[in-house]
Amino acid sequence: MSTIAFTVCFAVWTIFSIIGVRIKAELGLTDTQFGLLIGMPILTGSLVRMLLGIWTDRFGGRLVYTATMLAAAAATFLLAFATTYPQMLIAALGVGLAGGSFAVGVAYVSRFYPAARQGTALGIFGVGNVGAAVTKFVAPFVLLAWGWQSVALVWAAALVVMALAFWLGTEDDPVIRERRISGAGQARSFLAEFAPLKDIRVWRFALYYFFVFGAFVALALWLPRYLIGVYGFDIATAGMIGAAYSIPASIFRAYGGVLSDRIGARTVLYWTFAVSAVACAVLSLPVADYTVRGINGPISFHFEIGPIAFVAVAFVLGFFMSLGKAAVYKHIPAYYPHNVGAVGGLVGMIGGLGGFVLPIAFGALNDLTGVWSSCFMALLAIVLVCFGWMHVTILRMEQARALAEQAVVSPAE
Repeated sequence: MSTIAFTVCFAVWTIFSIIGVRIKAELGLTDTQFGLLIGMPILTGSLVRMLLGIWTDRFGGRLVYTATMLAAAAATFLLAFATTYPQMLIAALGVGLAGGSFAVGVAYVSRFYPAARQGTALGIFGVGNVGAAVTKFVAPFVLLAWGWQSVALVWAAALVVMALAFWLGTEDDPVIRERRISGAGQARSFLAEFAPLKDIRVWRFALYYFFVFGAFVALALWLPRYLIGVYGFDIATAGMIGAAYSIPASIFRAYGGVLSDRIGARTVLYWTFAVSAVACAVLSLPVADYTVRGINGPISFHFEIGPIAFVAVAFVLGFFMSLGKAAVYKHIPAYYPHNVGAVGGLVGMIGGLGGFVLPIAFGALNDLTGVWSSCFMALLAIVLVCFGWMHVTILRMEQARALAEQAVVSPAE
């Protein structure tokens, strides 16, 4: 039920990836304004994650999840009646509440499973990212048939139905049930929930998630615009190709959870960052014409990544991002079993902020450089920073462990 609910929420959260293209044309928006519009729901959904995660730890996921969906449904319904750019920006902030459901689900689901199975359980829950593909595949046809306003109304109705089904079809987690039986109340103060955020590891995990999740959301929102602008596809075709990126990046998150349980989250992250760096490097190559001085005169070359090659590399990038998303969240209940809501909320918030900042950055880079592939250049820089920080940290940990072992062995000898 949590996974299905997250799928519906994610579909609503990324609604502007499709209707935003039509709104851009109607209002004559620049790429930067378009990036801000599609990023506004991501901003709200990111900023509320930590608070919703803490509330879930304290009041239970069943209540918080249901309330979040109903609030997002109301905002999505009102979006259909927005007529100006400022009104749409305000409505988009309310729509973004749907994205906060991730922190609720992580804190709620993790309490039902032991540590050895949490990677798999949270990986399955994360499959709800496929909601982005649902929007890309279905929304274009609703839009073409009845207009973008109808998309907002249908998606709002789906959220209301899902909220009711979730409330009726789920139960409180074991911790909340035990509190009610024992009457013990809250185990710690509200401020104590934030204590683990002083740990630098939390912020390192957050940076990882900024790439594996934030970049995923950003590309899920940006790809239809990219495909229309670069390859000249119509909105329906661009939506389906965008779904081809979103689906593997969502479904294989469950496999990433299984791998993290079996071979370790660290190994999965190494593979994620290495392959993603190569994929981003390939996609960042701009269309170019070269001329060299040959023996018999100038020789010209033309370089361009065709649509088939682009989709194939995007598929690979999405696949490894999905593995990385599960690997990051495998760490959290293992390191912070009593603060999953706060830590998971913060990591999700930073990752979600990537989904807000990056589309705006993509639009600004387009306006400033005039190069379509500049968005992948930015992603390449981010993934290299993630890879470098992780590798240096692991080397230091191994050196510290070796010194500690040597200090124990020496007195014994």
